[in-house]
Amino acid sequence: MTHPKVAFFAARSGEAQAALARLKDRYPHVTPARAEIIVALGGDGLMLQTLHRVMGRDAAIYGMNRGTVGFLMNEWRETGLMERLAAAQRVALSPLLMVARTVGGKIVQARAINEVSLLRETRQTAKISIRIDGRERMDELVCDGVMVATPAGSTAYNLSAHGPILPLGTGLLALTPISPFRPRRWRGALLPRAATVTFDVLEPAKRPVSAVADYTEVRDVASVTVTEDSTHTLTLLFDPEHNLEERILKEQFLP
Repeated sequence: MTHPKVAFFAARSGEAQAALARLKDRYPHVTPARAEIIVALGGDGLMLQTLHRVMGRDAAIYGMNRGTVGFLMNEWRETGLMERLAAAQRVALSPLLMVARTVGGKIVQARAINEVSLLRETRQTAKISIRIDGRERMDELVCDGVMVATPAGSTAYNLSAHGPILPLGTGLLALTPISPFRPRRWRGALLPRAATVTFDVLEPAKRPVSAVADYTEVRDVASVTVTEDSTHTLTLLFDPEHNLEERILKEQFLP
């Protein structure tokens, strides 16, 4: 039986590095640049880092939890890795593309697997207007911030901000405010995945706002546009008994 070319990538923690050493001793492996499958050892932060590293390449990611939460990871097991990879279910994800324009006129692009968020930089609340596909839907949101989250990221920061959990395959994005002051009872919106969301920062000199795509931050933004980047497809691998669809569904019934 021919096995795929596998590479290993691990977080810097002692637990992840110990797992890396054991797997390298046990299984044949190649460099990440030559791999068809990358086995990521760590937590969800390491998984995001790995996904960003392989963006634009034809390599699938199989994570094993050597971190804390590990929502995007499979259970750690040293044995039977090749059999698990052969039986794994594939999940395709598309990232978000953030195009941010700063107050000084600089344009910065970045991609996000989880979410693009706008956050106030000072003690004063942010004031932000929202356009969907060019049409103004909210003339002024007074808040700590606002985000657009993917289904894969809907159980992360979005959930902490009381946003909805989105099952995979729904074709939706979550538009979620962070600590909204006005309108106070606005809980956000569900948007089609093809929507273009534009945030315009009001009073940017007095109320500066930063934009963050996963872990890429742009300070002092004047406007931010968010779209799904369908030109990039990322592939995650999950054990059949522990697939991502089941985890997202289970998350909605937790106390």
